[in-house]
Amino acid sequence: MAEAESQGRLGPALWDAIPNKWNADADDTLVCAYVRPETHDVKSFLFRTVSPRLFRFRPGQFITIEVEIDGQVINRCYTISSPPTRPDTLSITVKRKPGGKVSNWLHDNLKPGMTIKALGPSGEFGASLHPSTKYLFLSGGSGVTPLMSMSRTFYELGEDRDVIFVHSARTPRDIIFRHELTMMANGLQKFRTAFVCEQTGEHRDWSAPVGFLSLPLLKSIAPDFVEREIFCCGPEAYMANVRGMLKDAGFDMARYHEESFTFENLSTTEKAEVQEALTAEAPSGSFKIEFTKSGRTIDCRPDQFILDAAKAAGLRLPFSCSKGVCGTCKSKKLSGQVAMAHGGGIRQREIDAGMVLICCSKPLSDVVIEK
Repeated sequence: MAEAESQGRLGPALWDAIPNKWNADADDTLVCAYVRPETHDVKSFLFRTVSPRLFRFRPGQFITIEVEIDGQVINRCYTISSPPTRPDTLSITVKRKPGGKVSNWLHDNLKPGMTIKALGPSGEFGASLHPSTKYLFLSGGSGVTPLMSMSRTFYELGEDRDVIFVHSARTPRDIIFRHELTMMANGLQKFRTAFVCEQTGEHRDWSAPVGFLSLPLLKSIAPDFVEREIFCCGPEAYMANVRGMLKDAGFDMARYHEESFTFENLSTTEKAEVQEALTAEAPSGSFKIEFTKSGRTIDCRPDQFILDAAKAAGLRLPFSCSKGVCGTCKSKKLSGQVAMAHGGGIRQREIDAGMVLICCSKPLSDVVIEK
């Protein structure tokens, strides 16, 4: 009876052959299979391929999704929150952000049965690339996702790794994957979790630490943190605080790894570069780069990436990895020639159609970019 029910539910065809690996270059369409609320402002979106394909990726990698909003095609990077041990599906977990164009669109519009375009998986952030006997995972807010993928992988493979997972949230109701992390800690002997909340909110009986992660608090949670390989993901302010704490403690920063996708303000260093560029004369031998939508034209040296020249001139353009991997800075080249050395963030058919990644493209002539 159980076998008959299983075959009727899944269909015998799924057992007859092992699907091939998903290749975004050949088929970049994903189907939303399920939407799961995680907290009051966080949802996980589960995807399958149109035809049966298996997802293969390293825990900690990300995909770049492409959505059209109000007639504008927008790319955004989202870390995969599911583990590779569930190869038939892939999930991303997205926090709704005030003013966030893509995150709000996903929360309000993406439903089961709808499709999106996706590229990847990509990224070099992951415990599998840095084998260790002891790990410390530090996450803030939605930065929990890559570390959750790693933790789920350990759990589902039955690998009882020595992991201390410290997650920071605004209040207890904002803790993403709280119950699942607790379940994994109960199921593994060496996997431990700790939650730090800025405020207790409506949870008056909250007994865990309240406030912000500090060096004394970190030492109380993970006394041997200096012996661990550390992976960190969260808002830039959170990661900057973590980096400062670890440096103050004399931690070997070669064993510190972080991941972040940010489209926020330019850093202090970048602002200084902008000021320097604004006061300097255009370098000799420069090419003109025209951005049609912004109406700006800048100078770019032949040995300079177009994105770097744009940032130095004060232009605000979307980008993330700056390595030609994520596809966020993908732009239409209307005229001119460039030398592009990408890392997989653009498809050959897009290149043939005149698209370029400005983060890894150097001009060979004057160039006109639709941006």
